[in-house]
Amino acid sequence: MGRFLGLASTLTLLFCMVQGKVLNYDFVVKETPINMLCETNRTVLTVNGLFPGPEIRVHKGDTVYVNVTNMGPYGVTIHWHGVRQIRYPWSDGPEYITQCPIPTNSSFLQKIIFTEEEGTLWWHAHSDWTRATIHGPIIILPVNDTNYPYKFDEQHTIIISEWYARDTKDIIDEALDSGGDPDLSVAYTINGQPGDTYSCSNGSAYNITVVQGKTYLFRIIHSGLNEEMFFGIAEHNITVVGMDGAYLKPLNTNYLMITPGQTMDVLVTANQTPGRYYMLFSPFVDTNAPSNDNVTRGIFQYSGTYNHSRDSRSDAGNFTIQLRSLNSKDHPSTVPTSITRNITITVSVNQQPCPANKTCLGPDGSMHSASLNNKSFWAPSVSILQAYYNNINGIYNDTFPDHPLFVFDYTGNVSAIGEAAHVTTDVLMINYNEEVEIRFQGTNLGAAENHPMHLHGYSFYVVGMGDGNFSDSYISEYNTVDPPYVNTVGLPKNGWTSIRFKADNPGVWFMHCHLERHSSWGMDTVLVVKDGPNSDQKVLPPPGDVPPCSGS
Repeated sequence: MGRFLGLASTLTLLFCMVQGKVLNYDFVVKETPINMLCETNRTVLTVNGLFPGPEIRVHKGDTVYVNVTNMGPYGVTIHWHGVRQIRYPWSDGPEYITQCPIPTNSSFLQKIIFTEEEGTLWWHAHSDWTRATIHGPIIILPVNDTNYPYKFDEQHTIIISEWYARDTKDIIDEALDSGGDPDLSVAYTINGQPGDTYSCSNGSAYNITVVQGKTYLFRIIHSGLNEEMFFGIAEHNITVVGMDGAYLKPLNTNYLMITPGQTMDVLVTANQTPGRYYMLFSPFVDTNAPSNDNVTRGIFQYSGTYNHSRDSRSDAGNFTIQLRSLNSKDHPSTVPTSITRNITITVSVNQQPCPANKTCLGPDGSMHSASLNNKSFWAPSVSILQAYYNNINGIYNDTFPDHPLFVFDYTGNVSAIGEAAHVTTDVLMINYNEEVEIRFQGTNLGAAENHPMHLHGYSFYVVGMGDGNFSDSYISEYNTVDPPYVNTVGLPKNGWTSIRFKADNPGVWFMHCHLERHSSWGMDTVLVVKDGPNSDQKVLPPPGDVPPCSGS
């Protein structure tokens, strides 16, 4: 757990000027035996022997140093999901984007700079598929602990995860080599417990005991790799009040949809007949791609004596467009309205031809692939941040296009369209302080589905979302008053989503689908936001212990 080291000097960062504490944590990545679903002699990678991993708890404006020691069998990196890391991408974490993996038997001291974030975020491994078991919560409290825009009596953290039957690095390495589908998870877990729907679960289910009349804040984190989920509590409404480390106007609903990478803060009042009610996570499946259709259940249990149990499962539906930023005096919305850079990015699942003299296990003997603007991202062996900062040539191309190179009916009949993408390491260059709009456009190529798109280094405003192909006529329908301010957004299947942000955080920032199979297949790119003219608008120098790159 963290330990207070002292007061830091005033943080004169762009978005938050408060005097915060400096906290220190130690993370040890190591193989740990975990008993799950009658498996014996099974070890998985964890941090500090915990699944899920340890909580980081801070106040808005604090700075945290995490000493990450890797005692595992291969290199790892850690990402602080949703933390903007103003001017300091060196600790952001994605492998070969901002750093190379931390080698076995070595350490990397990572600096986490909290500024505008408030609410719930999370940390996770950002190398191979190791985040399946290497992840944990980040709780960011208001400065004075009490300045919440809503009231509650108790708070609990709920982490949904996916459990795999074997080592996840082996799974993705084999899938990338064969071009076929990676193994599916065999179970979902709530705070490390699979629930009572699985054989060999021994009745192991996450249980919360509540008191009638009290209101509970649930901080829900979706750490899973490949499945989007619905969540609901039988017979109870939930009120969504926060998402991705920012507050929302209260949205009362009987379910929520949460994608991998997202966090949501919800209020639940224990106002029903005392009993035991199921908390249910079930997958949202909108594709013909393989998926794990199991569910996992926890227990929302009233204190006292009774004989009462109920269960329900919410209908499917996408409620993201109903969400609104709080947009209050203390938490204002600052939506960019003078757009200087318009970018359209098609999001596709592709197929690559099988190499000669090789047997491939993808569709029709091909290899699975994925792309943004028909560019399938290939990670280099030297981190792009180090190459950019040190002016090393030949590592990446600054030629990622602002618009699709080929225009077609993206969501219509694409049977005549070739499904191969150009494999390359292209990055998107953006000038400092530009007001940027990115329109993600889904396509009907491959196995079309919802894509949770995540941007490092920024949160952004979701100003519009819809089905089919985007049209300029939709701009007049944008919400530029109080759109949700998030770091991960679901792009609807065969639909579009428009986001806006101001490019005020210089550095190298990964943008990718948060479904791991799609990211592994190349549904990624990198935004390089150039330095501004002033000294406080430039990337800070690197630390002295940046992990070495074998290709440097």
